[in-house]
Amino acid sequence: MIINIRVAVKEDCTRLLELINELAVYEKAPEEVTVTIEEFIDAGFGEKPVWKAYVAEEENVILGFALFYTRYSTWKGCRLYLEDFLVTEEARGKGIGKLLFETVITEAKNGNYNGMTWQVLDWNEPAINFYNKYKAQIETGWLNASFSKAQTHNS
Repeated sequence: MIINIRVAVKEDCTRLLELINELAVYEKAPEEVTVTIEEFIDAGFGEKPVWKAYVAEEENVILGFALFYTRYSTWKGCRLYLEDFLVTEEARGKGIGKLLFETVITEAKNGNYNGMTWQVLDWNEPAINFYNKYKAQIETGWLNASFSKAQTHNS
């Protein structure tokens, strides 16, 4: 098995969105994925790209990805924010997640970042166990808050 880790390109977007939907199903929220392929492509490869991703592929098939962007913390400064990180279910246990995660860590080290942050669901024990191997600081006490596009238009 030869796994290639590379920067995602525009042509990967359809597969990335498939994997994002797989992640949403795993996280018990498939109806929450409302981004269109056009919006997704524009956000990554349009005039003002806001995200970057690494993909892990074997024989030109993308088996996983890590999508991230710059987040600014008024307390910590620029931080790499890992938005989504997934290895497809049938490819887990082969070290692909380790390769992807360590590539993102390297990006955080080599970029203009004061650290790296991400979220993990409190019931996702496999993910928590994975992050614990890296001695990640997993916080409690903060609750997520958000508005939908419709809510921002009605406020």
